[in-house]
Amino acid sequence: MTHNEKRAVWWKEGLFGLGTGVLYGFTSVTVGHPWDTVKTKMQAQKGFEDVGMLKTFAKTFREQGVAGLYRGAIPPLFGSMLFRSVQFGAYEAAYTYLDNDLGRCALPLTGGLQLRVIVGGFCGGIARATIETPLEYVKISRQLQRSWRLRDLYRGYSITCFRSVALLTTFFVMVDTGKRNAEELFSSPVLGPFVTGGLASTMAWLVIWPLEFMKSQVQGHYGPETSLLSRMRTVMVERGFFGLYRGLAPGIIRSFIANGASMIVMHYAQRKVTQWGLRD
Repeated sequence: MTHNEKRAVWWKEGLFGLGTGVLYGFTSVTVGHPWDTVKTKMQAQKGFEDVGMLKTFAKTFREQGVAGLYRGAIPPLFGSMLFRSVQFGAYEAAYTYLDNDLGRCALPLTGGLQLRVIVGGFCGGIARATIETPLEYVKISRQLQRSWRLRDLYRGYSITCFRSVALLTTFFVMVDTGKRNAEELFSSPVLGPFVTGGLASTMAWLVIWPLEFMKSQVQGHYGPETSLLSRMRTVMVERGFFGLYRGLAPGIIRSFIANGASMIVMHYAQRKVTQWGLRD
């Protein structure tokens, strides 16, 4: 569903998803990490609670240079290549495996959304969270210039899992909707995947951003140890509902540019897989 190529058997599509997901992950971090650093500082570093996006960017660049904007990039670079490989591999395998009457069943009131898109998103989210949690913990610790501990590698796993399932299910639903309703745009080799990837990821992040905010606080050891709901209540009492969307601007910029560029690379790789005869 994330490409226009004729599909092979489910396990082959899973392998192709693993391979092209590596390229997607590499491109995403290379393009988007500076904005992720700004977002994390705004959400979870003391002294940046009331600093805006541009001032956070300028302060980091002024004090630490380009290296400061890419601080902590190595773990997510390799991690992104790994967990995005897993997320796309799991999704493509599940989506293709369910190419049957049950999987192709259109859900009521969805305009043609098929069950296999939802199941694939759920599988991709669980797979991603399992790989991503320790990598995110190390990345956030580095971005906040904190030490990290081996025993805390899976700190925040439950919220990361919840966030990843919601994120990827929304992302794949948006991509599927775009493909069904704007097929001509989706088939364009550059503009189509860029716009599709950028808009789908942006909508997905808008849906789950409060969970991303809470995840950053949990993994960054920000504030007292308390439940997710207590953290959210504290933020809303202090800053109102929209306080849960702190750091959204750099997050959305990163998401649109990084995922748009990554989708172009992945589409190109999927076309090459077909041209090389690997789907035969």
